[in-house]
Amino acid sequence: MSKRRRKYNKREDTETVTTPAAKNSVGFLVSKEAYETLCVSGYTRLDQIPEIVTGCYKKASLLASMTIHLMSNTDNGDIRIQNELSRMIDINPNKYMTRVNFMTIVIMNMLLYGKGNSIVRVNTKKGLLDSMDPIPPNRVTLVPDASGYAYTVNIDGVARDPDDILHFVYNPDPYQPWRGRGMQVVLKDVAGNLRQAAATEKGFMESKWKPSVIVKVDGLTEEFASPEGRKKLLESYIDTAEAGEPWLIPADQFSVEQIRPLSLADLAIKDTVELDKRTVAAILGVPPFVLGIGQFNRAEWNNFVNTELRTLAKTIEQEMTRKLILSPNWYLRFNVLSLLDYDMETIAKVFCMLQDRGDVSGNEVRDRLGMSPVDGLDERKVLENYIPVAMSGKQKKLIQDSEGE
Repeated sequence: MSKRRRKYNKREDTETVTTPAAKNSVGFLVSKEAYETLCVSGYTRLDQIPEIVTGCYKKASLLASMTIHLMSNTDNGDIRIQNELSRMIDINPNKYMTRVNFMTIVIMNMLLYGKGNSIVRVNTKKGLLDSMDPIPPNRVTLVPDASGYAYTVNIDGVARDPDDILHFVYNPDPYQPWRGRGMQVVLKDVAGNLRQAAATEKGFMESKWKPSVIVKVDGLTEEFASPEGRKKLLESYIDTAEAGEPWLIPADQFSVEQIRPLSLADLAIKDTVELDKRTVAAILGVPPFVLGIGQFNRAEWNNFVNTELRTLAKTIEQEMTRKLILSPNWYLRFNVLSLLDYDMETIAKVFCMLQDRGDVSGNEVRDRLGMSPVDGLDERKVLENYIPVAMSGKQKKLIQDSEGE
C-alpha cells in the first residue's frame, strides 16, 4: 500500500500578498516582517491601546486621590466621623499598599482589566475589619444560578457569597444586572483602528525607502556598474566632512534632485487618529484634552468631575457602605469637591464671603487655603449690619426716626 506524500511549499521571507478574491487583483510585495507590522490582524485587547489605558488610568488616579469620609446622619445635618474604621478605609485598607494604589487597581479592574467587574476580598479579625485585598480578574469567576438573578463568586475555585466580598460593577448587563460588561463591545472597532494606525505610523517611520535627495547619474558609465564603484563616486563627490559644505560634481554625469517623500499627512493618519481619540474620549467620558486633543477647558473639566467621576464615586460609596458599615446612620462619601478646578483667588473670595456672614470660622478658611490653624479664629463672627429678618424692624436708626416724628 503506497503512501502519498504531501508537497509543502516553502514560504520565503519575501512573498506576494494579494486579496483572496480575484486572481487578477493587484498585489504588493512586502517582507514577512513588514506584513506583520503594517497589516495588524487578530483580537485587539483594550489594555494594548495607549489612549484607552490613559483615559481609564486618569479616571482611576483621580478617584484614588480623593479622601473617603465616614459620615453620620444627625438632626442638624451630616457630620464627619474620625475613628479606627474611617482610618482603615481612608488610609490603610491593605497592609501591603497605600490607599491610592489600592483604589487605583480596584478602579482599573472595574473599568478595563476585569471587563466591568472588580472583586475585593474582605478579611475580618475577631469580627472587625482587618484588610481588603483586590483580586486579579484571572482568578475570579462569576457563576449565576439557575434563575440568573443570583450568583456566587469563585476565587481560585472557592465559592464565596456576594455578601462576603466587595463587587464593583461598571456598565451592568441588562440580563444579569449584578454582572458588569465594561466597554469591550463599544470600543472594539475604534480600538482596532487605533492599533492599526499606530502600527502603520511605526512601520512608516522605520522604513528606509524615504530618501530626501535623489542623485541621477549616467547609467552607462563603468564606475556605476558595481556597488563598490558607486560608493567610491559618492565618497569622491558627495560625502563631506562638515555640515553645509558644498558638493562639487561633474555636470555631465550627475543631476541632483530634491523629492518630497510620502508623509503621514498624505495617509490622513493624523485626522483619523484624532477622530478615533475623540470617540474614545466620548465613550470613556473624559475630556478630549486628557488624550492630547485640544486645549484645557475649566468648565469641561468641572463638568467631567461633577458627572462621570461623581457617578463612579457613588458606585464605590454605595457598595462599601452597604457591606462594610453596620450602623444605619453611617455612610461613606468621597470628597468630590477636592477635584474641582478653582484658582486660589476664587476660593479665597467665596470663603471670605462665608466668613463675613458667620457661616464658617477663620480657621476653616485657612484650612481650605492649605494653611495651618491659629488661635483665636475658631469663633464664628458676623458683620454688625447682618441681623435676623425678624429683628429688621428693631434697628436703632429706625427706632430713632420714629421717636423724632
